[in-house]
Amino acid sequence: MNKPVIFTGAGIAIITPFKNNQVDFEAYGRIIDDQIARGTDAIVACGTTGEASTLTDEEHRACIRYAVERVAGRVPVVAGTGSNDTDYSVGLSKYAFEVGADAVLLVTPYYNKATPKGMIKNFNTIANAVKKPCILYNVPSRTGCNITTAVYKELAKNEYIVGTKEASGNLSAIAQMRAECGDDLAVYSGNDDQIVPILSLGGKGVISVLSHVVPKETHDIVSLYLEGKVKESCDLQLKLMDLINDLFIEVNPIPVKTAMGLLGMCSDELRLPLCEMEEGNKAKLIATMKKHGLL
Repeated sequence: MNKPVIFTGAGIAIITPFKNNQVDFEAYGRIIDDQIARGTDAIVACGTTGEASTLTDEEHRACIRYAVERVAGRVPVVAGTGSNDTDYSVGLSKYAFEVGADAVLLVTPYYNKATPKGMIKNFNTIANAVKKPCILYNVPSRTGCNITTAVYKELAKNEYIVGTKEASGNLSAIAQMRAECGDDLAVYSGNDDQIVPILSLGGKGVISVLSHVVPKETHDIVSLYLEGKVKESCDLQLKLMDLINDLFIEVNPIPVKTAMGLLGMCSDELRLPLCEMEEGNKAKLIATMKKHGLL
């Protein structure tokens, strides 16, 4: 099946900046422009890192629309529209495409979860309703459910389900999925510490948190690998491992929002139940950022 590849390289799972508990669109635009200028290959809005779970419906739609308008066709825009309510996800996904998104990102149904049959019905219902490119998002540590190889194999038959963001951390399962699904699903690493391993399994890139602070380097990890410069790609991945680890020293996006605040790109404001970093962890993050010449 000949399916579109939405992007190759490093897409940023972009934060949603807040100021006085309102979306700070000025900062949002500044981050988008900076990312594109420094090589980021796609903007992925309103995902986990974008605190989508605490955005109102109005804010969620406004952020998707703003991202599309600000990007203005420079790179693809992927809109996070997944939910544990299939009908809501259908409506939000339709809206995303109406305002010009290139694809939607659909997280597995969380909290109520689903049986394998229910998961297949959920994703197929959304994809068949929008008839546009859909990227799955498998992050069992957050959702409590996992997309198995058998489920992937069934979903890969849908012409509108074109890829997956894999954040299970299970490289063996990802290898098995690649063996079963082949090129019917483009695979993106959902973990910054596994970019090179997933590229080695035929992945197309990463949907990244790391890109916030080192966009060029994150892009380069992918581009070097795809140019056949595997050692250079691997060396760069390993060089950044301490920074990657410290950006996940607490629940994402707490550390990356703290880092972006330190860089002066936006406020470090979060929405409860997320809150400010522990001082010891913040000090560690600052030290690592200084080591990499970021501060």
